[in-house]
Amino acid sequence: MLKRYNLPACPVETALMMMGDRWKVLIVRNLLTGTKRFGELKKGLDGISQKVLTDHLRIMEENGLVNRKIYAEVPPKVEYSLTPLGQSLKPIHDAMWKWGEQFQKKVSK
Repeated sequence: MLKRYNLPACPVETALMMMGDRWKVLIVRNLLTGTKRFGELKKGLDGISQKVLTDHLRIMEENGLVNRKIYAEVPPKVEYSLTPLGQSLKPIHDAMWKWGEQFQKKVSK
């Protein structure tokens, strides 16, 4: 269920409100390649704590960016994937990737 917000007038500020955190951007990066279990996500996010990852995944689920699927198994199996709204962040991720590559080349000369 998508949360209701008093959204700012500026669309850039709205985007930052949803994704303006290092870990959220990197979670999206990892989920753009497909569905992941919690341990896979944590392994791909060097330095993130279990609590921070859990908190961010919950917020992103509330905001409609991430799906969480729980399987009725023992021990429980949980998988995370991007919703269509989360997938719509791909062009932003790609632009950040391209800019980062260009910046790295420029400063490494």
